[in-house]
Amino acid sequence: MYPLTIGMAIENRDLWEQAQACLSGLPFRVIVEHQDIGDVSNFLDRLERMRPDVVLVDISSWREPLEGLVASIRNAIGDPMIIALNHTADSESILSSMRAGINEYLYPPLQESLKRALEKRSADRSRRRDGGAKSGGKSFAFFSAKGGCGATTIVCHVAAELGRLNQKVLLADLDLDAGMVGFITKTKSVYSILDAVNNLHRLDIHYWKALVSNGIPGVEIVASPLALGSKQQPKDEQVRHVLAFARPHYDWTLVDLGRGLSHLAMAALEEIDEACLVTTLEVPALHQAKQIIQTLLDGGYGKNRIRLILNRSPKRLEISPGELEKMLGTPIFSMVPNDYPELYETYAEGRMLNRSSELGKHMARLAVKLTSLEDETSAKPGKKRFGLFG
Repeated sequence: MYPLTIGMAIENRDLWEQAQACLSGLPFRVIVEHQDIGDVSNFLDRLERMRPDVVLVDISSWREPLEGLVASIRNAIGDPMIIALNHTADSESILSSMRAGINEYLYPPLQESLKRALEKRSADRSRRRDGGAKSGGKSFAFFSAKGGCGATTIVCHVAAELGRLNQKVLLADLDLDAGMVGFITKTKSVYSILDAVNNLHRLDIHYWKALVSNGIPGVEIVASPLALGSKQQPKDEQVRHVLAFARPHYDWTLVDLGRGLSHLAMAALEEIDEACLVTTLEVPALHQAKQIIQTLLDGGYGKNRIRLILNRSPKRLEISPGELEKMLGTPIFSMVPNDYPELYETYAEGRMLNRSSELGKHMARLAVKLTSLEDETSAKPGKKRFGLFG
């Protein structure tokens, strides 16, 4: 069952107690509790900070048009399930609630009806997240446990390798703080991912093709905005909409989410098949990696969809892979060696890694391992190409 988060604004004492009694027996977490529905601005501020999956609203004493309240909630946190609670089953109240965009209208006794509504929402979210690969290609998100772990370098070279294998690839830069995909791939474009976000009403394949650039053979790139442009933060549903639109047009969609888990990253992950978390052996990075993995698992993201990549790995580890896996709570998918001189020379010369270099070979192996594609130029019959750690 998907572990929903709940926000509540309930004044009526009986409704409050019944809702609490129902939630106490379910694996859902209340993250916003508000008992003064008249103080709407404070409630909306708390919703925007916490962004729950479900909002319970007591409308028993609400005298304003519900359309305004519903619109304010959706403007604050996107598209939550909004459940109106009332102490009566008045037909006019039910009808006005439905017209206002309320998802469910419930009245006492709440125990069974609220439980069914939440379980239905939970099942819908579970199917959405754990239903496996969606039609029209597969998607991967790459992000670093902390700044400097190298997720952008890895995603750019994985994209380049897939393009070399005659795959149709989208490389999308959703790192709105740093946005280094354009630098690494030497892609220049006057448009960015925010142009897609701001033009959802006209987003079709012709408009999309005007936004992307072809900096790498076989790879279409949609860049992050310039620093000033990144002040605008897209809403969760806008990010999901863009990714859902783009995905069917490619064999592989690779997304750079930058570092850590933000609201934007969590929203994007709902449209992503597998999350590639990149860390190094630095203690702060490992600490952050562990926190991120636990957050993903607590949020219903299946362990089988998390790919842990240990970057800049030394030839000899002071801690065994098994100990690392036990500490972090998930298997290590791949270990990429440290070759700072090679990367320094690569960036200084304004090019991508040479595939004949050791680091370039590891990037190629990682791409093949992630996608299960056969690389005919490197595979040899009867010989295993790489071991567990790629």
